[in-house]
Amino acid sequence: FTGSVFGSAAIWQYESLKSRVQTYFEEARADWMDKMRPQKRGDFRKQVNSWWNSLTEGQRTVTGIIAANVFVFCLWRLPGMRRIMFTYFTSNPSSRALCSPMLLSTFSHFSLFHMAANMYVLWSFSSSIVSLLGCEQFIAVYLSAGVISTFVSYVAKMATGRFEPSLGA
Repeated sequence: FTGSVFGSAAIWQYESLKSRVQTYFEEARADWMDKMRPQKRGDFRKQVNSWWNSLTEGQRTVTGIIAANVFVFCLWRLPGMRRIMFTYFTSNPSSRALCSPMLLSTFSHFSLFHMAANMYVLWSFSSSIVSLLGCEQFIAVYLSAGVISTFVSYVAKMATGRFEPSLGA
């Protein structure tokens, strides 16, 4: 899993760089048309765009991860989703579904405090780590760390004989 995630991140990083270079040349060619285009309306849209553009690349990257974690947290609160959540969003070595929970449990938190603390820490170091690794490699590290830590949890549960489900990475 880790090898394929990092391989995909390398391809993604290459394609992003290629796209940025192409966009740069296209924008240089189309600058004169900006004065002819009508301006878009809507104060709310301008405020959202202003906020989004004020974020660092790391904060923009982590915003998606935080949104996924909040979405999964909200799914835990729906009574009709509990069975699916326990099957696919908790890691348990005695479960029939072993592979997908290794990844999906990375986004799963049951306690609001636990999720808030994790997301705060992720947000706080996101700018520096993404500027060091790049957005694509950071996501690869995040996903790989989640799967590897779940695998270590599986091994620890097998060694101790305790097979209760667990959440998170």
